[in-house]
Amino acid sequence: MNRREFVKRTAQAAALLALQPTFANINDMDLSGRNFHDFGIQLWTLRDVINTNPKEIISQIGKMGYTQIESFEGEKGIFWGMKPNEFKSFLDGEGLKMVSTHCNWRENLQQKASEVASVGGKYLICPWLGPQKSIDDFKRYAEEFNKAGEICKKEGVKFAYHNHDYSFQLLEGQIPQQVFLDSTDPDLVDFEMDIYWVVTAGIDPIEYMTNYKNRFRLCHVKDRNKNATEPFDSCTLGEGFINYPEILSKAKKLGMNYFIYEQEKYNDKGVLNNVNQSADYLKKMKL
Repeated sequence: MNRREFVKRTAQAAALLALQPTFANINDMDLSGRNFHDFGIQLWTLRDVINTNPKEIISQIGKMGYTQIESFEGEKGIFWGMKPNEFKSFLDGEGLKMVSTHCNWRENLQQKASEVASVGGKYLICPWLGPQKSIDDFKRYAEEFNKAGEICKKEGVKFAYHNHDYSFQLLEGQIPQQVFLDSTDPDLVDFEMDIYWVVTAGIDPIEYMTNYKNRFRLCHVKDRNKNATEPFDSCTLGEGFINYPEILSKAKKLGMNYFIYEQEKYNDKGVLNNVNQSADYLKKMKL
């Protein structure tokens, strides 16, 4: 690690530590409101178990209390080896709806948008770009997002971008995420805030949702270990330090429509146990 990278990471760590006291566990909160009923899961969370028998795994998450899914373009495709109409029929039978999917948006976008619309999906999402060399690179991507948004709009869905921490890190005096927000057409492009990665970058997620009201329409609800020492250090909801009851309650008032749980690291109880525990956490929440 060179000196420049060391300084950057040290600054991020300090910012993250400064944020931590403002976040708390659900047990520390007493929020009024109705129970949280409609929440989803990003199927990437189940990547280690879903490929063998997608129908069985998806059926299990429906029984846990999830009502929505966000798919991804894995080896079995967005619809897990099924035709779109078959996939929709299956989900209907399980009491589930497909809200969105992460996908390779640079290939066959029109076809994917049409198929996702046919199953009732609302969004096609760019899941990752990676750090770029210059702010101009992010500006060019913003132009591509607008073009992708035009294609999606014609098919009845909307295009969105899912952030990691890199888009909230200063580059040439600018924040790439703000470049995306300021340079894309709200009628064509929305954003999925991965709250975990915003916090990991040392940023207050509510500040961005407030400043860009109604631009963040989906979010990833992913907790961060209390003693995290590395970027990828997620945990079961309620076991970390991110104060989701407060954040999600405010997010809903700022235009957030879809709340999608995701987890990358699991405890020794196993992925399905972690997924079930996170569902229980969400069901106790008041929004």
